[in-house]
Amino acid sequence: MRGSLGRAGSLVGRELGTLAMTLVGLLLVTFLIGRVVPIDPVLAVAGDRASPEVYERVRLELGLDLPLWQQFGIYLGKVLQGDFGTSVITSRPVLEDIARFFPATIELATVATVMGVLLGVPLGVVAAVRQGTLVDQVARLLGLVGYSVPVFWLGLMGLVLFYADLGWVAGPGRLDIYFEDIVEPLTGVILIDAAIAGEWDLWHNALSHLILPAAILGYFSLAYISRMTRSFMIEQLRQEYVTTARVKGVSELRIIWRHALGNVMVPLVTVIALSYGSLLEGAVLTETVFAWPGLGRYITDSLFNADMNAVLGGTVVVGCVFIALNLLSDILYRILDPRTRA
Repeated sequence: MRGSLGRAGSLVGRELGTLAMTLVGLLLVTFLIGRVVPIDPVLAVAGDRASPEVYERVRLELGLDLPLWQQFGIYLGKVLQGDFGTSVITSRPVLEDIARFFPATIELATVATVMGVLLGVPLGVVAAVRQGTLVDQVARLLGLVGYSVPVFWLGLMGLVLFYADLGWVAGPGRLDIYFEDIVEPLTGVILIDAAIAGEWDLWHNALSHLILPAAILGYFSLAYISRMTRSFMIEQLRQEYVTTARVKGVSELRIIWRHALGNVMVPLVTVIALSYGSLLEGAVLTETVFAWPGLGRYITDSLFNADMNAVLGGTVVVGCVFIALNLLSDILYRILDPRTRA
């Protein structure tokens, strides 16, 4: 019993140590990026017309006269306290801006990932089982188009067809203007907040705005997930245990959906986690095309306006999300694959 607890404690300690080192490495990289980019943080705060006296005073206040290692120590201490500085554009704390914009990105990426998983996994399985048939060719074509077509073009075409021409969905933005500020943003996710408040007209309006950009992102997620699922399934269907199960008379559906797909789920967890993370940080073009007030658009606008506090703060948050997703993947490994528990 004590030996088991000791091994568990050692494992938790190693995991926490790895997590801490990864986080410090992430902060170091973002700090160095902030010092390497050709943007003067003093001018971003003081303005291009600041006098030499004001420039020097702001430089001292920002601590830019200190050695680089000491600047990083100050930066590390502030970030660990949740202080990313103040945004030059909004004049609000960066963490407050992130808390305002990030839920919109989470809502968009989560719905897109759910679409990609629900459609991509079955499509990849069927394509692997029917390898070389018309179904397989269609699945591979969908994946190829998903990788090849620029997302901004697909978004614009979607707006022209489904919004401007057919009128099936609402246009750019997250809500129609007369629905704004009706409910209190408890979670920041409008679908959840509207459901809690019982504002179903607002809920349907939010869904109408969300469905098209989520479908665009979901298509790219589907292309990636279906392709990887197909590859994993083809490899599993060639294994000896599948042949043995068929010889024993096990039904084909059970072999495919229970045994083969069960073994595929472990690497597929990583694929889904990476897909979700890439949508969280890579939805910039989609958010721009659809005027979606998310974190990607916030970081891009901040970069164009030399607001490095906001850029670095958003980058750290996205990096922490990837770290959290990797940690979640490790936990799911141990749940799905008993061999990793040892």
